[in-house]
Amino acid sequence: MAFTRRGFIKVIGTGSVIVGASAYGFATTRTPEKALAPWDLAGSKIYSDPRMRALSYAILAPNPHNRQPWKVDLRPSDEVILYCDLERLLPETDPPNRQITIGLGCFLELLRMAAAHEGIKAVVTPFPDGAGEDFLDARPVARIRFLAGEATPDPLFRHVMQRRSLKEPFDMQRPVSASLLEEIALSVDDTVQVGTTNTAKNLEDFRDLSWRAWLIETMTPRTMQESVDLMRIGKSEINANPDGIDLGGAFLEGLSLLGQLDRKQLADQKSVAFQQGIDMYKAMMLSAMGYVWLGTETNTRVDQLRSGANWLRVNLKATSKGLGIHPISQALQEYPEMSALYEELHSKLDISLNGNFGPRVQMFARVGYGPTLDKTPRWKIETRVL
Repeated sequence: MAFTRRGFIKVIGTGSVIVGASAYGFATTRTPEKALAPWDLAGSKIYSDPRMRALSYAILAPNPHNRQPWKVDLRPSDEVILYCDLERLLPETDPPNRQITIGLGCFLELLRMAAAHEGIKAVVTPFPDGAGEDFLDARPVARIRFLAGEATPDPLFRHVMQRRSLKEPFDMQRPVSASLLEEIALSVDDTVQVGTTNTAKNLEDFRDLSWRAWLIETMTPRTMQESVDLMRIGKSEINANPDGIDLGGAFLEGLSLLGQLDRKQLADQKSVAFQQGIDMYKAMMLSAMGYVWLGTETNTRVDQLRSGANWLRVNLKATSKGLGIHPISQALQEYPEMSALYEELHSKLDISLNGNFGPRVQMFARVGYGPTLDKTPRWKIETRVL
């Protein structure tokens, strides 16, 4: 088994690996170039195997807490077998592994798009040996066959390199039109349900609800600690472990070097660092200018994979329209402290669609206009690794 450090993709049974650039000297820049290498190498001809080229894009897929929970087996000819890396779960905030499965669905959809870009049809068979409905297990998540010359490129694929989860306050002076939200909604297929809103009443309600949900996750020690343990502070940590939640840039790294930013302070509810984090996220949550959500009639593992595939499409479509999009699924998490807001969000979303929405919301996100890409450092958008 060969290991790579982003894709954090584990490649089973092959001498080939998806490789990144070598590390640069830390003294020259604070940008974590090694962690960013996958963005530059995606689709590179250094990969002679078309499966590897498709995988080099797939590892850029969005996934919860940037855990990158994928590993693949390339031993079958013209196939990829995808597994979940069971060491990369989120047991506190995602105890049934639902969000992790959605991330794997994002991976599969981006793999499909990347293959189609070369005229190759990636035929996905989800959970060929069955699935653990309570928890993911060691069985395959999907078997993917590659059929040359049978696919048409997906127009959304051209936006892959600009896609991001924009964790910034949105411009509250720029409304998001209902017609634009409708365009985003039309990007999904018929395996999921989609809803959007930009009405003043719903904006008020959902800003408040999403802020309360974020506070519950943050003020519950064990769920907050799960995030703190995954924070990578500064260039050295981001390059060494380019997964999780990056805290990079000259300002934050300077605070770290001065001893004013570390994991103990980030977990201490009385610290300045903790309060600054609250202030930062409050500005984000209360600046939403629209919302989009995905749901399913049932909540099977296949439903979750389909939700991930469609979430990627929603994200890419929003990107194509110049919109920022940020998943805020705290209220959808299944642990006791969140149960009341879980029910409240489902109730509000069902009412907003006149009772026509399915019983299980899978993804919920805020949208709005934020910093343009040329003003937002790529490494800050989302740290990616090989």
